[in-house]
Amino acid sequence: MARTAGSHGPRTMEAIRKAALTLIFKKGYEALTLRELADAVGIQPGSLYNHVRNKQDILFDLVQEHMVLLLAEAKAAIPPGQPPKAQLEGFITFHVLYHITRREQVFIANSELRSLEPANHATIVGLRRDYEGLLIDILRRGREDGSLRADEPTITAYAILSMLTGICTWYQPGGRKSAEQLVALHRDLILSGIATR
Repeated sequence: MARTAGSHGPRTMEAIRKAALTLIFKKGYEALTLRELADAVGIQPGSLYNHVRNKQDILFDLVQEHMVLLLAEAKAAIPPGQPPKAQLEGFITFHVLYHITRREQVFIANSELRSLEPANHATIVGLRRDYEGLLIDILRRGREDGSLRADEPTITAYAILSMLTGICTWYQPGGRKSAEQLVALHRDLILSGIATR
């Protein structure tokens, strides 16, 4: 690949991140080499070290950015001051749409969690717990006001998250169901199981 014009600073770092995202998604973290990454960006392998310390830093940066964005956007999507059922609907809608539009980021954050070094792993697990906590809190409040059947809010949250996150493994843009139809389908499946009449 030709050298990236102006191979320094934020522009090159963004190119590194985009190339790393694509390569890790396609090949996996362990199979990715820094030489391959440099080639994809169009810089010399040694030049990578002007931007990152090592391959682990690249993975951690990608996963942490994904988790921070996921958490912030989820908080914004849950309507404040609304009943738990309405907040659950907001969470479901957000989660499905986020996961079908950011499939590479979601896949890497889930499949490469095991590749993170202990300190980085702990940071990401903490962010995941914060995200899970949003849903657990909605379910607890729904149990308390009688609007949701969630005797075990934590287990219920994990079951819901597994179902919702699974969409990124099979969803194909242009399939027979639109994104909005898939949101409605998932929302109806969940609410028919736990919403009280």
